[in-house]
Amino acid sequence: MLNLMYITNQPAVARIAEDAGVDWIFVDMEFIGKDKRQGGLDTVQNHHTIEDVSNIKKSLKRAQVIVRVNPIHDALDNYPSSKNEIDGAILAGADIVMLPYFHTVQEVEDFINYVGGRAKTCLLLETPEAAILLDEILQVPGIDMVHIGLNDLHLAMGMSFMFQLLSDGVVEQLAKKITAKGIPFGFGGIARMNSGLLPGSAVLKEHYRLGSSMVIVSRSFCNTDKIKDLDEVRNIFMVGINEIRTLEYEALAARDYFSNNQQEVNKSVEKIVEIIKAKNS
Repeated sequence: MLNLMYITNQPAVARIAEDAGVDWIFVDMEFIGKDKRQGGLDTVQNHHTIEDVSNIKKSLKRAQVIVRVNPIHDALDNYPSSKNEIDGAILAGADIVMLPYFHTVQEVEDFINYVGGRAKTCLLLETPEAAILLDEILQVPGIDMVHIGLNDLHLAMGMSFMFQLLSDGVVEQLAKKITAKGIPFGFGGIARMNSGLLPGSAVLKEHYRLGSSMVIVSRSFCNTDKIKDLDEVRNIFMVGINEIRTLEYEALAARDYFSNNQQEVNKSVEKIVEIIKAKNS
């Protein structure tokens, strides 16, 4: 079964997600450079803190805490260097540390050294430079998992829609290289099974076709910035995570439908891109 991640710094929401079957609670400390490269888009920009890591860790019984730190950086005004930031996240309870927006092998080596085996490591592959250097990057010892970030990668490649990376084979090419090294991988996020421009059910089947191990349960699945009633949040998670797991069992039992789903995904993405381009023209 896929490891499901959900981004929150609210302990009450984290407990609800855990009870519903979410495997990893995602604390998102990344902010350096993110606004500039995603400015004007409806993307998640959280800037969670070390204190959030600690509070989330204390609130959980089973789920692990994954922490996205900032790209490799020197100390900034009133903000610690990458080494100190990573030290703080691990001391606060991070089980998995994620490095975003890297471009070079050296950045990956620095990240692995800073973690120093005290937590699992996850690379968030989301730049064309990292994709080009992937063979070299995967030679670095100590990489526990790789997540392919569709949002930043599709922007950097000049695409209109992030799931073009799925329909044009980029994700599949990257996935083959990662799995050949025996490293688990995941990509992107999923909405509710019957919602989203590309329905979550179609995306989930692609995860199984490609051999993915992890996925982010997206903000559109349950946006707690807008939904404040915890009973409503609990209902959304209980129903929605059950829908995901039910479809996973179906996928495990009937792998022959993956090729049909892939064709439908390609057609849907093509139509969505046409609509987006028409709106922007």
